[in-house]
Amino acid sequence: MKAIAYERRFGYRRLQVLLEREGYLINQKKLFRLYREEKLRVVAVAR
Repeated sequence: MKAIAYERRFGYRRLQVLLEREGYLINQKKLFRLYREEKLRVVAVAR
């Protein structure tokens, strides 16, 4: 989960879609809690 989020700057909602495509079913609230516990966040690009 960490590798995918860092590599492509995905938020937890996009990450959930990717995990579902891979065959992993995970609740949105649980995924958000794990996302927060890993201290992941989407880094905004300065333009």
